[in-house]
Amino acid sequence: MPDPRLAKLADVLVGYCVGVKKNDLVLIRGDIAAEPLALEVCRAVVQAGGRPHIRLAPEEHEEILLKHGDKRQLETPNEILLNEVNTVDCMVAFWGGRNSRYLASCDPAKQASYSKGRKPVLERLLERAAQKKDPLRWVGTQVPTAAAAQDADMSTAQFADFVFAAGYIDKRDPAAVWRKLSVAQKRACDHLNKCRELRFRNEDGTDLRVGIKGRTWINCDGHHNFPDGEVFTGPIEDATEGVVQYRFPAVYSGREVTDIRLVFKAGRVVDCSASKGEDFLIQMLDQDAGARTLGEIAIGTNYSVTRYMKNTLFDEKIGGTFHAALGKAYPESGGKNVSGLHWDMVCDLREGGVIEADGKVISRNGRFTKANWPQAAD
Repeated sequence: MPDPRLAKLADVLVGYCVGVKKNDLVLIRGDIAAEPLALEVCRAVVQAGGRPHIRLAPEEHEEILLKHGDKRQLETPNEILLNEVNTVDCMVAFWGGRNSRYLASCDPAKQASYSKGRKPVLERLLERAAQKKDPLRWVGTQVPTAAAAQDADMSTAQFADFVFAAGYIDKRDPAAVWRKLSVAQKRACDHLNKCRELRFRNEDGTDLRVGIKGRTWINCDGHHNFPDGEVFTGPIEDATEGVVQYRFPAVYSGREVTDIRLVFKAGRVVDCSASKGEDFLIQMLDQDAGARTLGEIAIGTNYSVTRYMKNTLFDEKIGGTFHAALGKAYPESGGKNVSGLHWDMVCDLREGGVIEADGKVISRNGRFTKANWPQAAD
């Protein structure tokens, strides 16, 4: 019997996150493991007057392509996916399948080529999402699968409880909770929009300066990622300086890279190291001209997410962390960096970390200094 909380989640995804309207064409996509949630979303779309289109595929199709496809097959954009992005009004995407490491044995060089092939689709999606008139409304969410639970060192039932709590699905009115968080996050965005530079420091050697003057801070309140809880912008492309040391592993395309250390000069990574997966890290950074430049800098604000889980959707939202994404910038933030890569890496600031905006401390030990910005529940 399906978990009854899936129906409540579906109602939030359709009603609050993407706001399906009468006659909207809604793409519902993900791995076949998402079937129970996909059907609930389909129901909610129909009830809202929309037209659902479900596309679920086995995750193994990517493994087959990467292992047996040639460079032309990997780097040629998929016209069907481009047409979907150009045609639909809304998209609800599901992350999580039956094996989170299904691409771990694939050649990193081929993964870089595959990333190039997907670049036009990603760029078009972001362009449509950023346009002022008739934007593409999209959201992605985690399906509580056994594979994701294993990565988090949880039972499947425990992980499902975590997923629903992180999205406030356990509350009577989840949308009301998200609206309240949205107001607090907007205060942070309004302040940061006036700042020139952020500095992130931690006791493990992180000392990173990021130029943000003139860039727009985005309030992530559940309308693209769900669960959500962050504020972000696109940094000035040549104004990142210093060192960042990541103690949380960074996972990308099914590969785990640990103890990443990046050195930035004039906005580009000029040196990098990792205790595990260093070759893969370097190949991803060398895939195109924009992969060594930050496309995003963000601060996590969801204090219901308290532990690292090797799952970017949750990890980048942890209240008291910041994350920086190498590669593609989101146009609505004013970021201009272009790349087939968008790799979020999360840095924990909850023990000894400090964030400064134009030389003034705005966060210490993972807590904002302003009481009306997002705060952990008492």
